[in-house]
Amino acid sequence: SFITSVSRGKDRRSGLILTIPLCTEQTSMEELSSTLDYLLGIPSDKCKARGFTVIVDGRKSQWNIVKTVVLMLQNVIPAEVSLVCVVKPDEFWDKKVTHFCFWKEKDRLGFEVILVSANKLTRYIEPCQLTDEFGGSLVYDHMDWVNKRLVFEKFTKESTSLLDELVVINESEKSNQLDKERPPDCNFLPSFDPETVLQTGHELLSELQQRRFNGSEGGGGAWSPMDDELLAQPQVMKLLDSLREQYTKYQEVCRQRSKRSQLEEIQTKVMQVVNWLEGPGTEQLRTQWGIGDSIRASQALQQKHEEIESQHSEWFAVYVELNQQIAALLSAGDEEDLVELKGLQQQLSDVCYRQASQLESRQNVLQSAHEFHSTAQDLSQQLDGLLGMLCADVAPADGAAIQQTLKHLEEKLKSVALAGLREKGQVLMDQMSNQTSWSYGKDVPIENKENIDHIQGVMEDMQLRKQRCEDMVDVRRLKMLQMVQLFKCEEDASQAVEWLGELLDALLKTHIRLGDDSLETKVLLEKHKKFVDVAQSTYDYGRQLLQATVVLCQSLRCTTRSSGDTLPRLNRVWKQFTVTSEERVHRLEMACSFHTAAEKVANCSSSEVEQETYEEVEMVGKALLDRLTVPVIFPDGSEQYFGSPGDMASSAEHIRDKMKLVEDRKLTLIWFSRIH
Repeated sequence: SFITSVSRGKDRRSGLILTIPLCTEQTSMEELSSTLDYLLGIPSDKCKARGFTVIVDGRKSQWNIVKTVVLMLQNVIPAEVSLVCVVKPDEFWDKKVTHFCFWKEKDRLGFEVILVSANKLTRYIEPCQLTDEFGGSLVYDHMDWVNKRLVFEKFTKESTSLLDELVVINESEKSNQLDKERPPDCNFLPSFDPETVLQTGHELLSELQQRRFNGSEGGGGAWSPMDDELLAQPQVMKLLDSLREQYTKYQEVCRQRSKRSQLEEIQTKVMQVVNWLEGPGTEQLRTQWGIGDSIRASQALQQKHEEIESQHSEWFAVYVELNQQIAALLSAGDEEDLVELKGLQQQLSDVCYRQASQLESRQNVLQSAHEFHSTAQDLSQQLDGLLGMLCADVAPADGAAIQQTLKHLEEKLKSVALAGLREKGQVLMDQMSNQTSWSYGKDVPIENKENIDHIQGVMEDMQLRKQRCEDMVDVRRLKMLQMVQLFKCEEDASQAVEWLGELLDALLKTHIRLGDDSLETKVLLEKHKKFVDVAQSTYDYGRQLLQATVVLCQSLRCTTRSSGDTLPRLNRVWKQFTVTSEERVHRLEMACSFHTAAEKVANCSSSEVEQETYEEVEMVGKALLDRLTVPVIFPDGSEQYFGSPGDMASSAEHIRDKMKLVEDRKLTLIWFSRIH
């Protein structure tokens, strides 16, 4: 197609020069006509009034094409064309081809047409206004001009369209602000990026100003800015000013939109948080009112509560984020949004804090319930252990073991302290009573009553169980004290048997003297009676203890336990003691009779002593001597001698000596009686 251009060159009438280069290829007249229309629409009316000089470069074309182009100018721009210079080739067209004379057709065409060689073109146009292809010195880059023109037209088109859109957007936003109930058209956005269009305009304006500066300050005056460039600068400046003004308004609109969108987004999220917390979140808590009846049940409730807390934590995280966003908007200081933002913030905070308080209160109740059930379980195990001890048969070995067992029971009973359970139960009931303040209309008192009844029932049951254990401990204490008495009676009875045995042993081994005279023998008899009284008391004490043992065994229902061999031993020793005591009394009485008769012989004159007295001394003395040689025979057939054989021999010697004295006394008296 054509590279038709309006160069910066001017003819001698200051008219613009229009260059139409032709080539050997087929030429489209429609394209050429459109191109000319476009180019002629660029200069101002004042400039077009000075006319155009058209250079038709036919050096590479055919004559018929040149002719057609020239004739077409008559139809396109006859009024603006003042001169048409057809540059012919060096070898002129055939005369028969060029018989058409343009100068003769001047009136019909409306402009003058001349055929001229390229080197002769300076006759009509100054060389400084011609480009180098026509032998001139004018610097002109048509492609650069086309590119700049495209940039200008693109900017003009985009900026104009953008201005219209920004005006519509800004006016629409202004109407929305006046009519609050009108829904905003948030989807209406400009077709072009304002920043890009402004950047393009600034670059274009800078280029135009630079070219103008270079044209006015350049050397030689060989170049001057084109009229279209001079016209483009104020147009671009005006567009930029209008665009900046509308873009500033649009930025404010965008800021308001962004703020409104952000506010709406925050409001939506706030309502999502509020609706969930007051809806599903609250419903979750409404269904969780139990405290369980054991540690395992309370742990299951705690696990369920942790799941609920986990779900709430996600919404609380959203609350924290929203609170920060609201705080940032409040710090921006937009008066018109402060009330709404503060209302949203207050509503969000109230709901979140209330829900967090509910969660914390529920957690405290569950923790207290776990502690209560744990304490109740520990106490139950302690009472079970104590009850097991109380129900077990007691077979202590001795009184010390009984005392130790009783002390252990009392310590176990004392360790079962219900004060801690009552304290934890009261704390739990107080916490549940405080839950009614955020019940959201649920019938909390009824459910709380069930929980409180359960807590009180557990505490009462523990109290009753402990009371039963205390009663059983009292019974066990009494039983054990009786067993202590039983062991004591058995021990003392055994001791009585030992004491009686010791008395018997002392009677046999140490009570062997018969006295040297009747007086001493009588004293020994008195001492022996006292000795027997002591033995009798010991025996009676042992019998009483054994009787008490029988009574205690009956009281304790201890049928398997009896006095054992203590009573037979006591009776056996007592019988042995009785036999030995009687033998001792018999011997002392014989000794007393012997000493009395012997003393009567010794203290009276021979005339006063009867024969029977001597015979008595001899008879009693022999009987006593015989008695000393006889052992004590116990009921079981066993025998036991008084003292040692030496002791008996000494006593017998003393009796014999005394009997000899009486015999001598008798013989002396007989001799004296014979003498006289």
